[in-house]
Amino acid sequence: MTDWPHHNKFAFTGPLHGGGRTTHDVYVKGDGPPVLILQELPGIGPQTLSLADRLAARGFRVYLAHFLGPFGRLSFFGNTCRVLCIRREFHIFARGRESPIGAWFRALVAEVSARENGARVGVIGMCLTGEFALALMSEPSVAGGVASQPSLPVMAGDALHMGPDQIETARVGMAKKGPGLAMRYKGDRISTARHRTALERAFGDHLETVEFEGRKHALLTVHFHEPAYVRMEDYLAARLGLGRTA
Repeated sequence: MTDWPHHNKFAFTGPLHGGGRTTHDVYVKGDGPPVLILQELPGIGPQTLSLADRLAARGFRVYLAHFLGPFGRLSFFGNTCRVLCIRREFHIFARGRESPIGAWFRALVAEVSARENGARVGVIGMCLTGEFALALMSEPSVAGGVASQPSLPVMAGDALHMGPDQIETARVGMAKKGPGLAMRYKGDRISTARHRTALERAFGDHLETVEFEGRKHALLTVHFHEPAYVRMEDYLAARLGLGRTA
């Protein structure tokens, strides 16, 4: 496992849609423009830490929110139990509305921006959290959002995991800041082509969608795809004003 010192973290408490509050740890590494990574389902394993390390080495200050599963290893077999345990915060079948944790994400990007003296934040969401990265483009503190293999709502066909008002405010944010970015493997059966089409229909020219050859799923972690990583890194560097390396 890569070195992620546990002392360099903070506990963040924020609201949930519908009432109540929740607290999760956020790890921090690197120096430079801030990027927030929203983890995917199996846990924050070595692949996610390697993704964060690579972004930190590129010159970003990485905020890694830990709200699900183990830290430092993957646990695929516990996923069913894990989803049941987070049902208060994630409504994975919800169509046309955002999960309660969406409010916590919105508060977190504002907190990260405040910690960075008002700098705008880049957001990466993956699978379970992919679509949140696009919805967060409505927030003044967010400069750009990357949805890698967005997959919610589960088994919903053409439905999205955000309401009409959230789609509209995200579209307005994209119009001001530039398009969001959504990526998937062409043959991915979890992040489906129907979902991609639904996102394109909702956001039009305000969303750039990129597909890569293959039938796997986790572009940036377990099934790492170098061109997808490079596309994501270039997008964030341009949005956050990080120059190219020599």
